[in-house]
Amino acid sequence: MAEQILVIDDEKAILDLCQMILRSRGYDVRTAQSGAEGLEQIQAQPPALVLLDYMMPMMDGMSVLMQIKQNHPDVYVIMFTGKGSERVAVEVMKAGASDYVLKPFNNHDLLDRIESVLKFRRIEMINRSLEQERAQLQQEIQAWNRELELRVAEKTRELEQAHNEMVQAEKLATVGHLSAGMAHEIRNPLNSIGLFAQLLSAGLDQNDELAEYPDKILKEIDRIDDILLKLLAASKQHKTESGEISLADALHDVTDLFRPQFRQQGVNVDLYLQPVPELVADRDEIVQIFTNLFVNALQAMPEGGLLSVEMESHDGRIFIEVNDTGNGITQENLSKVFDPFFTTKSKGTGFGLSVVLRIVKNYHGSIRVSSEPGQGTSFYLEFPLKSPTENTASVLA
Repeated sequence: MAEQILVIDDEKAILDLCQMILRSRGYDVRTAQSGAEGLEQIQAQPPALVLLDYMMPMMDGMSVLMQIKQNHPDVYVIMFTGKGSERVAVEVMKAGASDYVLKPFNNHDLLDRIESVLKFRRIEMINRSLEQERAQLQQEIQAWNRELELRVAEKTRELEQAHNEMVQAEKLATVGHLSAGMAHEIRNPLNSIGLFAQLLSAGLDQNDELAEYPDKILKEIDRIDDILLKLLAASKQHKTESGEISLADALHDVTDLFRPQFRQQGVNVDLYLQPVPELVADRDEIVQIFTNLFVNALQAMPEGGLLSVEMESHDGRIFIEVNDTGNGITQENLSKVFDPFFTTKSKGTGFGLSVVLRIVKNYHGSIRVSSEPGQGTSFYLEFPLKSPTENTASVLA
């Protein structure tokens, strides 16, 4: 496609001459007899090159040149000047003209100047295109690098989470082996101690000051047995009876169970439960999850506060968030809260959240915790909506 040249000159003879010369060389030529008319044509369809007369009425060539360079930097300009106007030529070159031609001009000289400027323009346009392509490639590379960094960070978090889950599974498996042996080895002597305590109680006069001791021994035996049961619950996979259950109904039931304690401690409860599909699970186990989380929340808010539960479902998963405004958990303890035996409470056994973790994992779900000391604690649970056989398969068996 021929390059387009616009000739702006108030002399019609110059316009006709330039048209004849340039069209004979195959250029697409347009003309304008004033600066204003030329600017209008450039605005409508910018040419590759403008041949511009310096001396024109109404609007001189310098004014036109400055507007062209400001608004159309890709349009190159060769200025026509009269003889003896070398000072003007220097000024127009400084203003952005690519070259100048003295009037009257030599036809071959004019064509050589035009070809030289257009050749330079082609090179400049190619360089500019390459620079733009280079800048675009750099942006794409930076975007790829950012995406790669995000993916690496995401995979790192996933690997860390998988590692933590594996460690938790190993801990629970270890506790399972330990608890099975402990239950057998400890309960045998406990039964003997209980029997002897009952014999002592039967042989003592009820008015004797020692008569209350056998009862205290029996109570302590019951407490040890209760600890053993909790230990087994935290580590052992029990047979469950799965069916479609309403998580909202389970949450309302647990809330009603704790309502007297909420009132006693001054804890307000807000439930934001969007309708979600029923979950295939053992209802007792789901109730146990929320029971343990509510117990933790109550223990964290002895002077009152707010317990809120939010539930929603999308992308084939159920999301539940349990928040309290209690005293929170320190960062050093945050990674240990699901560990068996770990507790910060003077009378705690450290089994509650281990039980929660085991149950959630049994249903191929996930649980995580975030907390700030003095700001409260949030537990985030996710459950996939799967078939009963998939849901009841244990990953920790």
